[in-house]
Amino acid sequence: MATMAGSLQIAATRPCITYSRKMFTSVPTVSGLETKGFTHVKLGSSSCISSVQPLFQSFKPAALNISNGVTRAMAGESEKSGPSGLPIDLRGKRAFIAGVADDNGYGWAIAKALAAAGAEILVGTWVPALNIFETSLRRGKFDESRVLPDGSLMEITKVYALDAVYDTPEDVPEDVKTNKRYAGSSNWTVKEVAECVKNDFGTIDILVHSLANGPEVTKPLLETSRKGYLAAISASSYSYVSLLKHFLPIMNPGGASISLTYIASERTIPGYGGGMSSAKAALESDTRVLAFEAGRAGKIRVNTISAGPLGSRAAKAIGFIEKMINYSYTNAPLQKELTADEVGSAAAFLVSPLASAITGSVVYVDNGLNTMGLASDSPSLTL
Repeated sequence: MATMAGSLQIAATRPCITYSRKMFTSVPTVSGLETKGFTHVKLGSSSCISSVQPLFQSFKPAALNISNGVTRAMAGESEKSGPSGLPIDLRGKRAFIAGVADDNGYGWAIAKALAAAGAEILVGTWVPALNIFETSLRRGKFDESRVLPDGSLMEITKVYALDAVYDTPEDVPEDVKTNKRYAGSSNWTVKEVAECVKNDFGTIDILVHSLANGPEVTKPLLETSRKGYLAAISASSYSYVSLLKHFLPIMNPGGASISLTYIASERTIPGYGGGMSSAKAALESDTRVLAFEAGRAGKIRVNTISAGPLGSRAAKAIGFIEKMINYSYTNAPLQKELTADEVGSAAAFLVSPLASAITGSVVYVDNGLNTMGLASDSPSLTL
């Protein structure tokens, strides 16, 4: 897998300025977009479609060939050396990333991208997974995945136990308090973690929400219980509201927050059940409201990334993730495998000064699959 990008560079930017007594406009023209460390794909366009041949006869989806390594947030060789253009520079910034429990998903990839750009990394890990995660880090199990573009290893300054389903200690039911998986851990509710981060570091600049859970995700919506539905909303969307609420007082003005959503929020994805599609729709709606409230209260930008399917360990709980990856590869405008690194790179851009005027947005990082209204591999198109 390609190496995590350390900077996003925009080359040859020249402002084109026109002026009149009534209007002043500045229109930047961008002649090239380059992401250091990734394999570049040049996009071309064509508007020439035969008026005789049926439209879909020209679409021949390629066979899917997914390598085992594509789901790891790992790195390859940088094709270019030396910075140019407008690099992402997060030096002096501190990021808290909620929802990192292994080196396999988007949370880890985002952490790597921010670290490569110079940010200090703090992570929040689900309490039952904390011991395994810390042990794997300590024993070097993740060392290969920690390699940054300069050859150094990503450093995680501190790992906090976190269960974002609970806001305060008073919210924790007795059966969870006495659960052996929580034994030995303390101060892991959202409010307590925010207080611990404040005591340890004072402030943060970046908050990332990379967690979700739906206990009945494999059930159709019509078979989902009220308890399962509300649990999905609580863990997957309200948890973001709670995190931002408690971390906002310690976020430096001009900071940024991002979350991860999925296109099931707006399109029907059969099999993605248990109220998870509703939770993602709520998350996107909340993003817009939080952008207003956090923007006015603390000058904090709030965005969400709608990422394409990735075969992470967490995603495999859905049960049909490989089919979704296959579908995306076959039907997306960019017919290539989506990597965690690409989502990490987009996240680094969104929390950087380069995105200083972007807030309240759903940013799609899915090879363009969200633009499609018809599956090009549909059997009906060959009849």
